[in-house]
Amino acid sequence: MSKYKIEIDRNLCIGDGACVGEAPNTFEMDADNIAIVKDVGGHTDEEILQAAQVCPVDAIILTDANSGEKVWPKS
Repeated sequence: MSKYKIEIDRNLCIGDGACVGEAPNTFEMDADNIAIVKDVGGHTDEEILQAAQVCPVDAIILTDANSGEKVWPKS
C-alpha cells in the first residue's frame, strides 16, 4: 500500500501521459484522455512521486496518507 493518497485534478490534466510513461501500473488515461489512478499500489512510493513530478501541469496531488501533509506539488 502506498504511503500517498493520490488525487488527480481533472481540470488541470492536459492528457500529456507522462505519468503513464513513468508509472503505467499506477496511472492510465481514461476515455477523455485524462489521467486516472489505476492501482495505488502499482509502483513504489518513489516511482509514484517521480510520476507526479514529471506532470507538466502538476495535476497529480500527493498527500501523506498518515499525516495529511501535502507532499507534491510543493506550494
